[in-house]
Amino acid sequence: MPRIWLSLGSNIDRENNIRAALHDLQAEFGRLLVSRVYESEAVGFSGDAFYNLVVGIDTERPVTELIGRFRAIESAHGRTREGGGFAARTLDIDLLTYGDRVVDLNGLHLPRDEITRYAFVLLPLTELAGDDRHPELGRTYNELWQRFDQASQRLWPVPFETGLPPAP
Repeated sequence: MPRIWLSLGSNIDRENNIRAALHDLQAEFGRLLVSRVYESEAVGFSGDAFYNLVVGIDTERPVTELIGRFRAIESAHGRTREGGGFAARTLDIDLLTYGDRVVDLNGLHLPRDEITRYAFVLLPLTELAGDDRHPELGRTYNELWQRFDQASQRLWPVPFETGLPPAP
């Protein structure tokens, strides 16, 4: 069964939206692997700081079904798609990888390039899957993090209670 990795982010009512998204994901998919939550400055636009984290799920659902479910969860928590990709948002759920597969589907490419472009994606992914290899680059996420310009994007862990019951 493939493990998928998701990036979650919010900069509007961020604690409640992240907590609610985790609850919804666990209700739908069961056991979640959850990184620490990091706070980071907005990237690409001027706005409030984000909370970001990475979540792992084991699932055999097809990519198109997953994307539809994640968009529905985003919408249920007030996500609108106005303002383009660089705008404030209640909730953002991005599918980063689908197992070790490379996927090109209707304009979506997996693994997503955000993995190597943004510290708020790569660091929490490294925390959970540091020894896993990037499906295209062949390097581990730990290696990618070591090569990343860590001074270029500020982020810091924040205390955060997920509200999830402990994983079995």
